[in-house]
Amino acid sequence: MPGFELFGDRERAETHDVLESGVLMRYGFDGMRNGHWKAREMEFLLAKRMQVKHAQLLSSGTAALTVAMASSGVGAGDEVILPVFTFVASFEAVIAMGAVPVLVDIDDTLTLDPEAVRNAITDKTRVIMPVHMCGSMADLDTLKFICEEYNLILLEDACQAIGGTYKGQPLGSIGDIGCFSFDYVKTITCGEGGALITDNTEYYHKADHYSDHGHDHAGTDRGAEKHPFLGYNFRISELNAAIGLAQLRRIDEFLKIQEKNYNILKEGLQEIPEIEFRRVPEGGVENYSFLNFFLPDEEKARHAIRKLTEAGIDACFYWYDNNWHYHRKWEHLKQMISLGNLSNEVQQGIGNWNNKSFSASDHWMSRTISCLVKLSWSQEEVLQRRELMISVLKQL
Repeated sequence: MPGFELFGDRERAETHDVLESGVLMRYGFDGMRNGHWKAREMEFLLAKRMQVKHAQLLSSGTAALTVAMASSGVGAGDEVILPVFTFVASFEAVIAMGAVPVLVDIDDTLTLDPEAVRNAITDKTRVIMPVHMCGSMADLDTLKFICEEYNLILLEDACQAIGGTYKGQPLGSIGDIGCFSFDYVKTITCGEGGALITDNTEYYHKADHYSDHGHDHAGTDRGAEKHPFLGYNFRISELNAAIGLAQLRRIDEFLKIQEKNYNILKEGLQEIPEIEFRRVPEGGVENYSFLNFFLPDEEKARHAIRKLTEAGIDACFYWYDNNWHYHRKWEHLKQMISLGNLSNEVQQGIGNWNNKSFSASDHWMSRTISCLVKLSWSQEEVLQRRELMISVLKQL
């Protein structure tokens, strides 16, 4: 991770097809495009790879989450339960629908704590959104059981976890809808892009229409298409889809490299008895994009990240202080700073948890160091990195 590290001839060939025809839009212009439909082809391959009936490419992972919620009927005043450790896009998409993000604690998986989820359910809850942060998953069997018990939608935010599996099923395919990001720093990239996948044909058709201004895409004359409901523009371009298509064909290559590099690093750090590793639920297989481990306490974690940085070891993150990914630095959300007026439902909903303590999550995140696993490392570079990390951490 990320896929741009290995850009090459295959990405150039796919984009050349698009530039040669000049058709950058995914819809229409049938006679000009020389038979090339990059977005359509990528959707077909993605659905096949993820073992689902349908895939819809979109302009970003944020767009995918937004369209997923719109397609499943989430709207004003509905509550969406999500973890305090995620990317800001997760709650941005919820608010964009007029719905209320309800933040709850994580556990040692660094994802949703099922017990915290159960305690947060109200008569307004509509969606449970596990976010498979840093390549691994939540306890999905338990969350799926809770959704069935309360008749809720299970929406998997798998934006950072493409290629991971749970009990043999691809992450993203286990819930009612799954979402991916293909932005510039993901395991496979479109430059900018995202997708949703689902076995629910009704959700898929709504996503297809909603993401293109409500066009029903019936017939061959775009100008004559009808609009069964309001929509917006969340389309991906053919140029972005072309890059993603080439990368999707290489996903097994990328995952194999990530797994090899991940295991080299982990085998070394296992020599240090004070280090614990993130729990991966039984039956789960990470996509190996990040190696996540716990230090004994916050003080040692802060000291470790400082020393790793001083030693020149890049791409190690201390999410506890990060303003994109952890609740402690989300002042703009907690203070409801918006360019326009937020609905009363959103204001009241956010106000209800604004001052809530997330000490259970802080216990894990304050001790966590997360190391990005790069695709471009040579064998020698990975081994050197491992030895340097061991040396630094043992000195603590």
